[in-house]
Amino acid sequence: MAMPMSGRGSRSRGSAPWSSVPPDLARRLQPIAGVLVRDAVQEIRRSVPAYAQPLEGKFREVLVGSVETAIFQCFESIVDPDAPTGDWQAVLRYSGRVEFLEGRTMDALQNAVRVGARVVWRHLSEHGRELGLPSDALFAVADAIFAWVDELCRVAVEGYTEAQAGASGALERRRRQLLKVLLGESPASARSLADLAASTDWRLPERVAVVALEYREDQHQLPSPAFGRDVLLDLESSEPCLVLGGPADRRGLEAELRGRRAAVGPVVPLADARRSLGCARRALGLVRRGLLPQARVTWCEEHLAVLALLADEFLVEALVGRALEVFAHLTAKQRHRLETTLLAWLGTRGGVVEVAARLGVHPQTVRYRMHQVERLLGDRLDDPDERLALEMALRARLLLHDAKPVERARAGVTALPSRANPPAADPGVRKPPAANPKAVNSPAANPRTANPQPAQAIRPARGPAPRPRHPARSPADPR
Repeated sequence: MAMPMSGRGSRSRGSAPWSSVPPDLARRLQPIAGVLVRDAVQEIRRSVPAYAQPLEGKFREVLVGSVETAIFQCFESIVDPDAPTGDWQAVLRYSGRVEFLEGRTMDALQNAVRVGARVVWRHLSEHGRELGLPSDALFAVADAIFAWVDELCRVAVEGYTEAQAGASGALERRRRQLLKVLLGESPASARSLADLAASTDWRLPERVAVVALEYREDQHQLPSPAFGRDVLLDLESSEPCLVLGGPADRRGLEAELRGRRAAVGPVVPLADARRSLGCARRALGLVRRGLLPQARVTWCEEHLAVLALLADEFLVEALVGRALEVFAHLTAKQRHRLETTLLAWLGTRGGVVEVAARLGVHPQTVRYRMHQVERLLGDRLDDPDERLALEMALRARLLLHDAKPVERARAGVTALPSRANPPAADPGVRKPPAANPKAVNSPAANPRTANPQPAQAIRPARGPAPRPRHPARSPADPR
């Protein structure tokens, strides 16, 4: 029988189940060993559905060989309770491994052992009575057989679980390899991806989202998340990540991560999985720098504007330097006031009251600051491309350099809200008194025009406004 043997193995002195059976009994029953093997194999094939197949090939080798080893070892152990155990244990452990690889369950394996043991006991009890053995001797044989069944099952199950663990480890290695191929710099062919996915129990989805996890020194000691088979995992590398086969279940994902910081990239076609990962990793970096809100799980789809704006910080810095060069000669305080006012103006429809409410200042202060801005920028405020460049540069400057959280919220930068949804006013800033439309629109209140204008207009829609030679200072904004 072609099975691996482990040598002579260890001896089990005094603890063998056969030590209480008289050796003479084994010598008298040993001639029927062949019959026991034949009948046990037949009964196993008849009673256990998983073994109801032709007795040939590998199946015959393992089943018949295991039954023979168990029965002959039984008689040998009765004659010599200290007989070596290594050989039969190797055979049973090998049988357990084959059972797993052949796709049979552990329950089927243990049922087969118990069915065979019942056949052996039935024959031994019948022949024992024919030989006139006393009842005490038969009871001793029964006890030994039941203990032997437990020992056989234990060894066979060891082999089964070893094979199971090895297969699981190999499967996880293939799944990690698939993850690396999906996220690699060089795109893999559709055929190679399909072949690798088929060997890893992973159905290739059309769209995926990649989750970047923050590296932790103790990540090897954290409990493993219980994700389904549709999630590819790399929790051990210096850049841990997950690949989700489609849109994520927010509540379930956050619960499984157990407080671990992560960023979820946008859902993309399978071929763009690497881009989703890059977006998620940038988001994690921005969270660490305080440029995105502090959260355990950051969803990139909620911060696409900031991610796009800061995707290339070298270009952003160049844009800031060019677009805001006219403010460079001002003091830091003057520059900050004018830039935040201009950004609020660009982020609204130009209404003086709306800009003043957003900044928490008096409407006349807004008018005064915007007069200064117009003198510095001139016709650039009439050019849509220039206005876009100015807004991008101002938002980037606030994100990267200047703003405290309250100032970002006041200017509407942290989440880059739409113009229709400005951020709430800062509760720490006193709300200005309601403006009197008549006073705001009077020529005295607006030195830039001699004709009354609508309350929301700060400047004409086109062309620079006439500039007073010596503009009056606003009491609300002393320099």
